[in-house]
Amino acid sequence: MSGMLLNFRLARVTRGAANDRQRRSRFTIPASVEGVLLVASVFWALTANRSFFSAAVQDRPLSDVHTWGFALALGVLLVAVHFLLLALVTNRWTVKPLLAVLIVATAIAAHFMQSYGVYLDPSMLRNVVRTDVAEARELVSWGLLPPLAVYAALPLILLWRVDIVRRPWPRAFVIRAVAVLLAAATAAVALLLVFQPLSSMMRKHKEVRYLITPANYLWSLASVAGSDARGATLARQPIGLDAVPGASWATRSRPLFVVVVVGETARAANWGLNGYQRPTTPELAALPLISFQQVTSCGTNTEVSVPCMFAPVGRRNYDAARINASESLLHVLARAGVGVHWRDNQSGCKAVCQGLPTDSVIALDPPGLCAAGRCLDAGLLHGLDERLAQAAGTQLLVLHQIGNHGPSYFRRYPAEYGRFTPACENDDLGRCTREEIVNAFDNALLYTDHVLASLIGKLQAHADRIDAAVVYVSDHGESLGENNLYLHGIPYAIAPSEQTSVPMFVWLSAGLRNSTGIDLACLQQRAQQPASHDHLFHSLLGLLDVRTALYEADWDLFAGCRARPA
Repeated sequence: MSGMLLNFRLARVTRGAANDRQRRSRFTIPASVEGVLLVASVFWALTANRSFFSAAVQDRPLSDVHTWGFALALGVLLVAVHFLLLALVTNRWTVKPLLAVLIVATAIAAHFMQSYGVYLDPSMLRNVVRTDVAEARELVSWGLLPPLAVYAALPLILLWRVDIVRRPWPRAFVIRAVAVLLAAATAAVALLLVFQPLSSMMRKHKEVRYLITPANYLWSLASVAGSDARGATLARQPIGLDAVPGASWATRSRPLFVVVVVGETARAANWGLNGYQRPTTPELAALPLISFQQVTSCGTNTEVSVPCMFAPVGRRNYDAARINASESLLHVLARAGVGVHWRDNQSGCKAVCQGLPTDSVIALDPPGLCAAGRCLDAGLLHGLDERLAQAAGTQLLVLHQIGNHGPSYFRRYPAEYGRFTPACENDDLGRCTREEIVNAFDNALLYTDHVLASLIGKLQAHADRIDAAVVYVSDHGESLGENNLYLHGIPYAIAPSEQTSVPMFVWLSAGLRNSTGIDLACLQQRAQQPASHDHLFHSLLGLLDVRTALYEADWDLFAGCRARPA
């Protein structure tokens, strides 16, 4: 009896296991690793590379059959290359987790590339890696949900249902080797078919390779990680070891207080002082300052421009590795005895102020100016009157703005500065018209105008005791829909002028003009000529009278307009 009962139970267990396998088989799709990789590669070629194909055929007539043949060969090449790369690093255990991460990352990357026209080169990926939580939060809008639902959620559901077929390892090795060889051969054939036009395109427009997704962000991320790893093991190379105070320090009877304002994303095209039809700088226009009309930035993003503008050789002989491995102008000035302080209202000084006194507006938390991890730029002036009252010797204060940082321009100014209407009040620019976007951008410039004028007003209030100067320059510009481009970060070689032409001005107190003999009329004439971020390093050395072999008078904006007092 007991034996019959045992057999009965065994039969139930066996039938139950069989039923479970049957149920699982109805909800799973058997597939090989190679099959899954091929489907993923084809899917990305068709859905994530719209920007690449548009750039590749933009100069070709769509009515020409050769254009379609070229595009087809490029598509085959993309599929083969992505399959080949993935096949070299995946196996039965890792293929699903790795593809799950890539599916989500690729959907996000494609969304931002297609929405804003950005290129995912190492410079852009460095910006992404070093962004802060508040900045990232502004970029994650409701507009991201549809592409995530279609190009990430649905593929993830399909991937979840895939049941990877198990094979004995010798057979699996042979199949993988054959698949890799076939992919390599396919890539080679496709490349040969389009080699001449493709090589020509890549020579003329090297940046197009950073539109190939997901290879673009994977390559760029690896490049940034490698660069950062090498940099972490090396101490920054000192520069300007010979820096000493100039002769004027011994004869100066009053403190010298220079403020450098590093603007954010303010473009020259919308700057009232540069002739823009709207009065975006009304308060500054009423002050005796010199606005430079033709200023070019060193980069199209903060990660490039800020280190570059504080380096002795900037865009004219650009060397990112050298700049990022060396000390900055601020270290040279501090070495000579200048009291240097950096105050930040953005994502840091990009190592320009490393080891020097710093603070941030968010940490100071000035009343009524901070919310949700961001502060208005008026917070940069918090405690400035007290600092000026105690100023002694030679001081340099650097203020790093949040300025017009996009896409949330409406968050950069208080309600009373929303004068240009209707203004875009959405983190997703795709939900606003171009007019609304420009209005919000111009409102943010209005507020920057107010903050800068207030800064000068505070310095003027202490004119009886200190000599002072303000040098303002934006780090880069911004695209506001021209040629369907938004935000910034386009590779410099093809960047539009909206992203590289920036506002800059100089204000000098009467006491400073008298002590240095700087002729404002002469400086006004110089301001009509081209200038760039490259001038900042040498102009500040000259203005603060710090002597070093690094100084080049030809790059000092004040040099030709200065008459040293007897």
